[in-house]
Amino acid sequence: MKYNELVVEKNARPSRKGRGISAGQGKTAGRGTKGQKARTGHRKMPAGFMGGQRAIMQAVPKLKGFKSLHAKAEVVYTDRLNELSGDVDNQKLYEAGLISTPYAKVKVITRGELSAKINLSTQFASKTAIAAIKKAGGKFEKVAIPTRTTREDSRKGSAAEK
Repeated sequence: MKYNELVVEKNARPSRKGRGISAGQGKTAGRGTKGQKARTGHRKMPAGFMGGQRAIMQAVPKLKGFKSLHAKAEVVYTDRLNELSGDVDNQKLYEAGLISTPYAKVKVITRGELSAKINLSTQFASKTAIAAIKKAGGKFEKVAIPTRTTREDSRKGSAAEK
């Protein structure tokens, strides 16, 4: 673009649509022909609007069922607890490789025989599992899910130990 080709109009007039064929935007005034968008009072249609028939959200089949936002408890069976002894909590179960993380909910369920005397401290246990633990001479205590400690917390703890 050259300096002498610049079009400088200080007060450009607004285009007057629909004022005859010679005006350049006459007759349909740039709206095309017919249809909802060509009419007066047209506004942007909501998402999924399909011209008055069922909306697209109603036409698409929905997924069946329900998905819980809560994480499921990890299951530990009583026969796997025979490998352990003494006080057993989430950390000890994690170290034994029975659960994926020590910060998960744990539920102990009966399967097989329990012969080891253990003091179990987890979040959940079935009634039959509690009975099997007591029969073996141990006890069950329901505790909260262990919370993760941040790096700063662990630093403060190690500084306090020194």
